[in-house]
Amino acid sequence: MAISLKDALNELPLVAILRGVTPEEVIAIADVLVEQGYKVIEVPLNSPRPYESIKLLSDKYGENLVIGAGTVVSKEQVDQVEIAGGRIIISPHADVEIIKYSKAKNLYCVPGFFNPTEAYAAIHAGADSLKLFPADTLGPKGLKAMSVVLPDIQILPVGGVSPDTMQAFIDAGASGFGLGSGLYKAGMSVEQVKHNALAYVQGYKSTLTVH
Repeated sequence: MAISLKDALNELPLVAILRGVTPEEVIAIADVLVEQGYKVIEVPLNSPRPYESIKLLSDKYGENLVIGAGTVVSKEQVDQVEIAGGRIIISPHADVEIIKYSKAKNLYCVPGFFNPTEAYAAIHAGADSLKLFPADTLGPKGLKAMSVVLPDIQILPVGGVSPDTMQAFIDAGASGFGLGSGLYKAGMSVEQVKHNALAYVQGYKSTLTVH
């Protein structure tokens, strides 16, 4: 039985976003992420040959991790992700049709939102969690104001999150984070990714000890 998104995020609520990753390097990078405890890996579809990377990751880690795609903006892309073995559809926006389509295929769906209207539309369409994007533009204050009126659903800020800003977002109602260029950028060495991955894990764990 493959790990569920809920269990994966309970273990470590950090989504590794590998924008720009190539199939040639994706397994080496995933290996160091797994070592650090990461359980959810997203390959944005504006990466080189993304479905190939998703297939490689799914073949190796599909049971123990939740593997899928980011920047999904069409139903055709949802189909391609599913064929490649991906189980999670992550979008920059709250497209109700894509959410419903993904859920009808029993895929996890984490759409992006920036205001309560988009959040409620996504929730009613069946979203599993929500991605606050771009998080650094709205900031913890904006999230705090919204989280008061939103129902109980996991909110994952994405965009400009650093280990130092995690606490403020957690205090404002965030449940976890999507980590982009601060974790991985195209051309980054495996050692650098390992260093960044550990920094984020430590940053998140430090929020658990603050009362």
